[in-house]
Amino acid sequence: MTRRSLRILSLPLLVMMIAACTSGSFATPTPAPTAAPTATTAAAPPSIIVTVTPTPTANPCDKSVLTTLTAGKLTVGTDNPAYPPYFQPPASGNAPAPWKLGDPTNGQGFESAVAYAVAQKLGYTQTDVAWTVVPFDNSYAPGAKPFDFYLAQVSYTTERAQAVDMSDGYYFVNQSIVALKSNPIASAKTIADLKQYKFGAQVGTTAYTTIQDMIAPTAKPSVYNTNDAAIQALKAKQIDGLVVDLPTAFYITSAQLDNSVIVGQFPATAGADAEHFSLVLKKGSPLTTCVNQAIAALKADGTLDQITKEWLSDKASAPVVGQ
Repeated sequence: MTRRSLRILSLPLLVMMIAACTSGSFATPTPAPTAAPTATTAAAPPSIIVTVTPTPTANPCDKSVLTTLTAGKLTVGTDNPAYPPYFQPPASGNAPAPWKLGDPTNGQGFESAVAYAVAQKLGYTQTDVAWTVVPFDNSYAPGAKPFDFYLAQVSYTTERAQAVDMSDGYYFVNQSIVALKSNPIASAKTIADLKQYKFGAQVGTTAYTTIQDMIAPTAKPSVYNTNDAAIQALKAKQIDGLVVDLPTAFYITSAQLDNSVIVGQFPATAGADAEHFSLVLKKGSPLTTCVNQAIAALKADGTLDQITKEWLSDKASAPVVGQ
């Protein structure tokens, strides 16, 4: 065999050897698994929800936080004499000093009952209430006050409200005329009938305004410091007619002045302009809002209506003066 033959015969053998090596010792390498990424920051903790219970807001009208002249007490002012049916005399004997006629401290009479009802709504008992004498026209004058609130049939007016705080109304009232039965004015039926007569009223009252604005008499009206003085003037025939609120007129004709009569009452103004009695407080008093809330509560629960019926139920009817 020649060298060329040997070389040709060697090629198949060489191929077989390469194939054997490829299928055996030269296995395809398996790729290494990919390592998990390494975290660079710590995981956030679970959220924590904190519930905060709000602190209850203090009631500004609670007795414990109210600002009064005397801590823990409520000072109420009124005029003296204290007239029925607003303040009732004791069942026997005289009213305790310094009070004349009616006794504000006994809770009897329309305004005494109203005062204690308001006090109760504010958290004060009857023993927590102190009374003080203040002349009517001093109650709404500018300046410091010797009371926490005042009541003595003080009608609301915008002029008065400029100097003091005046509460929401606790009684809506008509003005009326009292005269002696023997005076010709007793038969008057209309405002035109009244103009020829002379009238009187207590100083600073809406009764005096009624004389000027509604009656407009030809004679100048007389003014008196108290209703007692005006009643004496009527009795002495210095005036023909005395103008007062209707409940007071009933008391004058039934208990204070013999042979007197209610000539008539003036129609009430309707709506928000209706004349009404207000509690008087110093200008900017911290009690004003609370007093109004107390009055609203007394209206809502029927207490004010009950007090009105008890003390003024027979004071609603009288002839109406016509135009």
